[in-house]
Amino acid sequence: MSTRELATLDHPARLGGTWQGVNSSEGLTGIIDGCIAGERRCQQRVYELYYGKMMTVCLRYTKNTDQAKDILQDGFIKVFRSMEKFNRDGSFEGWIRRIMVNTAIDYFRRAKNAYLLLGEERSIEDFGDQDEEDTLVDDAEDELLDLRPADVINAMQKLTPAYRTVFNLYVFEEMTHKEISEMLGINIGTSKSNFAKAKHNLKKLLKKEHKLP
Repeated sequence: MSTRELATLDHPARLGGTWQGVNSSEGLTGIIDGCIAGERRCQQRVYELYYGKMMTVCLRYTKNTDQAKDILQDGFIKVFRSMEKFNRDGSFEGWIRRIMVNTAIDYFRRAKNAYLLLGEERSIEDFGDQDEEDTLVDDAEDELLDLRPADVINAMQKLTPAYRTVFNLYVFEEMTHKEISEMLGINIGTSKSNFAKAKHNLKKLLKKEHKLP
């Protein structure tokens, strides 16, 4: 599916909650098979089912809605082109989510090059292991739960791409610093440093905007 073809899919907000052109009894397996066969109605249903959740994922990795829409569009193109590779024993939503996350990371890699991973215009270096974020992380998610998702996303969009990326992978994707370091091609100390700084900056933003303790 090309960018032009994806743009012709109806936006979920305009559909009034109906599944156009798809029998409501049709299972996910049939929809996946239809997408592999290039059936537009099945592609439309996948788009409807996962647009909202995946848009939220993309918003967390970007600084504004326009960037999120670009990544979402690229991500869905990859989803439809790679449908045959989906392991049907796993979660379809989780598979799509991983594609969106990887698309977001690739987007900023192309835009910011290596220093994306630091948020600073200098080469990657080993910060060494830091213990401080291990004591900070316990309350991170509790603080976020007290706010509306839109408020948290708005604050996250003000972080640098480097800090946003590591924070998202650690908190929302529940990856370890070792897994993050392997995914981004950095060392564990760099991942820990980015997370600690992201959490510190996010807390400052949330305290200022929502008068948190």
